[in-house]
Order: sequence, then structure tokens, then C-alpha cells
Amino acid sequence: MSIYEAIESTDSRRRLQLRSPVTLEPTGELVCANAEDVAAAIAKAREAQKAWARTSMKERREVLERALKIVIERQDDIIDTVVQETGKARTDAMSMEVFSVADQLCYYAKNAEKFLKPRKRKVHGLLGLMKQLRIVYKPLGVVGLITPWNGPFVLVMNQAAQAIMAGNAIVAKGSEVTPYSAKLAEDIFRQAGLPEGVLQVLLGDGETGAAIVEGGVDKVSFTGSVATGRKVAESCARQLIPCTLELGGNDAMIVCADADLDRATDGAWVGSCMNTGHYCCGTERIYVVKEVYDEFVRLVLEKGKALRQGSSHGWDEDIGAVFWDRQMTIIEAHVEDARAKGAKILMGGRRNPDLPGLYYEPTVITDVDNSMDIMVLETFGPVLCIQKVHSEEEALRLANDSEFGLNGNVWTQDKDKGYALAAAIDTGSCSVNDMAVSYGIPAAPFGGKKNSGLGQVNGKKGLRGYCHEMPIVIDRFGGKLQSGYPYSAASAEGMKKLMNFLWVKTPIGKWMS
Repeated sequence: MSIYEAIESTDSRRRLQLRSPVTLEPTGELVCANAEDVAAAIAKAREAQKAWARTSMKERREVLERALKIVIERQDDIIDTVVQETGKARTDAMSMEVFSVADQLCYYAKNAEKFLKPRKRKVHGLLGLMKQLRIVYKPLGVVGLITPWNGPFVLVMNQAAQAIMAGNAIVAKGSEVTPYSAKLAEDIFRQAGLPEGVLQVLLGDGETGAAIVEGGVDKVSFTGSVATGRKVAESCARQLIPCTLELGGNDAMIVCADADLDRATDGAWVGSCMNTGHYCCGTERIYVVKEVYDEFVRLVLEKGKALRQGSSHGWDEDIGAVFWDRQMTIIEAHVEDARAKGAKILMGGRRNPDLPGLYYEPTVITDVDNSMDIMVLETFGPVLCIQKVHSEEEALRLANDSEFGLNGNVWTQDKDKGYALAAAIDTGSCSVNDMAVSYGIPAAPFGGKKNSGLGQVNGKKGLRGYCHEMPIVIDRFGGKLQSGYPYSAASAEGMKKLMNFLWVKTPIGKWMS
């Protein structure tokens, strides 16, 4: 039974019947915004952005500060909405959708003005005697924001906060799987005093998202699948507008012989199963050196016995439901492919027979290799795939043997070795002695390499990515020392002599500063 399915419509808007992943019972009807709705929203945003761009950073900061307080006040409402739509464990909803959002709102409220303040830059060489350089950060205009179902509230709030602080307006669309979690972002910012039209969250499906991308926005920020990300990139390239793409991953975990195995096995479980494994930086491949492999597997299985699944556990639930039936199909297909090719299923490997909804048991698989889909594709489920390796060098080679490159983690008690291994992994970011936590650190730029995406969000770089970085060159002497036409042989000869003096006869370092 599908989490959503099309139902008959009497007008031009598509209608979907939504269901709970926990009970599979109907939860409501979604009316999808059509192309006309999208065009109207973009026009409204375009008008609202003009006034918003003229606001002071103080006014923008105060909106974020009020939004932060509202998120804390309404945290139960946020958690309930997210859990109803996703079936994720309540603690996952608390940490990802409330704590993380609050931290990011606080960070950008405190730092955006500093990051976007007009800056003086020293002009290199001889021109520095005559010219001054200023860098001004100007909003792009209207941003199209398309977010997925695994972090339905946080992924709208975080990017919207950055775009808003940069002076933009946003037209956003969350997933049709989790539409009302995304819609909460608009409600909260409006409650915080954000003017109407600056953030609009539309309800809709893939056609709605495509209409936003093609609707004349000034930038697109997209999080989702590689296939859809390519279409977004092609559209943006044709329109000559920038985009950032976060397209998932197949992250590796390297466990060295000197790792603290108690911590590392805890990290393996959380890294693989947090958010039911629906985490773009989730651990999907675990490479353990042979010296500690048997003990690592023993501890993983021992700790796995204590995991609790099912909504009846409330706050004590460790692993929630699979959010979407289509993802359940992928998880099952990858596990069965591994089983058929000789992998050993030591724990789980099936739907939970005791629960009515989309629950897949926490699963441990060994004897895996790159002939199996589960090791080369993104599974996005509560599965630990553990492979024995002979050395850290082999682990690093296998970690880099992937079409993805989003995140990763290394476990060793030698921090210098951990740093060196992390830096050698061909991935967007990496953690040492922790699961992938870079997205949860607002100061860290976040983005992938290879098929994991294009560009970076978050931090100073991400915030400035919602701006045009405009250089303004000012003549120090008010234009009184101009040279130009008419050209002459004498002036050309003078230029040759000057170049010879600057870069041949004079030490180059003097003019490089």
C-alpha cells in the first residue's frame, strides 16, 4: 500500500491521498499546486523581495530570533507533525527537527551581519597605489528551494534562514510524502513577523517542483536524488542561474586496529540507523581491519539486541518506521541482492513481523563486497554492512571506490592518523571518532563530491552563496589621474619598460603583496 496515491480531481490541481507509515491508515488529502499557482507565488515573492532587501540586518536578525523562540515554544507541535508524516523515532525528530533548527537559527542570527558586511580588499601590486576595492554582498532575488522527506522541517528552515538573512525571498516545496512538516516553516516565520510573500511553502509533487525550477527564480537549492538533481542542474544551466545540489551518498566508516571499539560500535549503530537510516550522511559501508573485526562484529550484535522499534515505545523508541513505501522496496531489494550473492544476514534482514506499518528490522550484514548493490548504491535504511579488510590502506581504497562522496567517518585513538585518513577520503566532509556530524555544525560548509552533489551550503560560504559578491573599484584620486586615448608607440614602450621594472628587474615578492 502506497504512502500516497493519486485520487480523482475536479480541477487542474492534482490530488493525493496520504497515509501514515506507522499504521498505513489515511491521514488526509494533499492538493498539489499547479503551474499557475507556482507562477503566482514567484510573482508575489518577486514583489515582496524588493522591500525585504531594503530591511536592515537588525530587522532580519530579529525575525530569526523570534522564530527561534517560536520553535522552542512549538516543539511538541513540530515533533507530532513530523512523526505523524514520517514515523521516525521521537528522539530523532527532537534532535534533527527541533534542536538542529534552533541551533542554526541562533547561529545565523548572530553571524549573518558579520559574514555579509561590505568588505575592504587590498588591491594587488601597482594598482593598489591608485585603486580601492570594496566587496558588497547583494541578494540574488527569488530562491527556489526544493527539499526531501527525510528532514522535512529542518531542511526548509535551515536554507530559508540563510536566504532570508541574505535579503532574498523564497518559494519552497517540501516532499509530497511530508508536506505539512515543510509547511510549518512558513507558519513559524510568518508568526515571527516575516512579511507575507518572503517565504512561501507550496504543497505539491514533482510537477510542482519542476514548475519552480523552470519558473524564473534566481537560484535553486535542491536536496534529493541524483536523477532529479541532474534534471535540476540541466535546467539551471540552460537558464544560466546558479544551483546547489545535495544528492545523497554511500558513506564509508573506517575502523582502525587501535579504535575504541565500544565507541566505534555505538557510532556504527547510530550512524547507520539514526532517522531509520534515512540520513544523507548515514553510514552505509563499514570497513574494519582484520585485527579487530571479530570483536567489532560481536559488540555490534550484542548492542543490537537492545534496540527498540515501534511507536508504542514513545520517547524510548530507537528506530522508527521507514518513511516511504518506495524506500522500503529499495531496502528490501538491496538486502535480498546481497543475500543472493553470498552475504550473511546476522541480524534482521526483513520487515518487522510484529508491527503493522513500514517497519524494517535493524539489520547486520557481513561478507559483503562491491559486487552487491548494497555496497555501491544508496540503501537509505537501518542496515549495517560490515566488510573485513587487511589494512587501513585497503579500507581507504574501498572507501574511495564509490560514485558517491558526501561524508564519512574514521575511528582511531591516534588523532593525527585519523585526521590524515579523513583528509584522504574523497568525500565532501568527514568525521573522526564520531558519526557524520558536519551538517549539524552550522559553521561547516556542507556539500558533496562526485555524484553526491554540486556546491556547498551552510556556514559563511553557504550564506554568501545566496548573494552576488559584487566588487566595486574606486579610484583613490577622484579620476584625476586618468590615462587613455590616444594610444601611441611611446605609451606602449613605456608600458614595456614598466613591466620589465616590475617583474624582471625587481624581486617579484615586492609586487605580489
